[in-house]
Amino acid sequence: MLKKIIVISTLSRVVLNTSRRFIYPFAPVISRGLGVSITAVTSAIAVNQATSSLSIFTSHIADRTGYRVMMLSGLGALVAGMLIAGAFPVYYSFLVGMFLCGLGKNLFDPAIQAYVSERVSYEKRGFVMGIMETSWAGSTLIGVPAIGFLIDRAGWRSPFFLLAGLGLMSIVLVLLTVKNDSKIDIKQKGQKGFVKEIKKLVTNPVPLSVMGFAFFVSLANDNLFVVYGAWLEKSFQLSVIAIGMSTACIGAAEFLGEVSTATLSDRMGLKRAVVLGVILSTIAYGALPFVVNTLFFALFSLFFIFLFFEFFFVSFLSVCTELVPQSRATMMSLVFLCGGLGRMTGAFTGGIIWNSVGINYVCLFSAIINFIALIVLVPVIKRRF
Repeated sequence: MLKKIIVISTLSRVVLNTSRRFIYPFAPVISRGLGVSITAVTSAIAVNQATSSLSIFTSHIADRTGYRVMMLSGLGALVAGMLIAGAFPVYYSFLVGMFLCGLGKNLFDPAIQAYVSERVSYEKRGFVMGIMETSWAGSTLIGVPAIGFLIDRAGWRSPFFLLAGLGLMSIVLVLLTVKNDSKIDIKQKGQKGFVKEIKKLVTNPVPLSVMGFAFFVSLANDNLFVVYGAWLEKSFQLSVIAIGMSTACIGAAEFLGEVSTATLSDRMGLKRAVVLGVILSTIAYGALPFVVNTLFFALFSLFFIFLFFEFFFVSFLSVCTELVPQSRATMMSLVFLCGGLGRMTGAFTGGIIWNSVGINYVCLFSAIINFIALIVLVPVIKRRF
């Protein structure tokens, strides 16, 4: 049954991740459809990322009342958001839709990761997390290119309705496969107050270190990701379909990174995998400005940036699940909170740097921030567990 749950949750996360990710490469198309600037669309992306701040409260409830209800709530928020954004083609409806789909992801992800982590040993955690995180690759390798074709043939609003329908299907599958775990989890969890539990985590140098790391690496990644679609369209005159297909390059990189995590990280050690991946991704960020004039090499560099990022970030999430076993969902929500704040910040900085000084400085800024993240992670690297 656990294998079936992992498969269904991974497919559900493909839908959730696609709903968030397709906005990035098609920001120019959506901005034209809404009659607003690209900066307005990237601001909506920042709002989407800001929803991570709410997951800290819902995941605390999940730690005490069960994870199934949070999974269903997350998928419900996704469906509502996509329907609102698609049915009402005005900017503020789009903004509400982005908020709800971001909230949905931040309800679903900590819950499913905590649910699975309670049922899988730490020695196999990297493998299972690597399998589940293929949902990111699925969204960019399959989801975004498919949406590119859909936009080309049915208009920019059509993906919202498709994703709402897929979200409804995911709700049905979760209802059929994930048993109500509320009674089990209430018995297992302690009665510590919410404020006391959060204070214990944020005053501990190790959880604080992983939160800082999540913030900085997410900032660095979104700083580039938020403008790469506009950069490809402007520099290489790519069509909507071509941009969607180029995103498949990122999806292939993420898939390889996730497979590498599943097959290598447990063997080489999760912390070693994180350090190696951060170093390689920092180098990749710094190399991109030297190849931005050629489409092939630009895509080649993007491939390695996302390959290394996915490899170290999935390994990093596996480490996080073992830091505070008695409060896994709360710990993971804090990681997602800081990661979301980092992505929100990156959505702002990427647009500003791109408009002001261009892609070269976007890449340089990401490389510097990524290196800072590695320094922040030192307390975790030193800890034995």
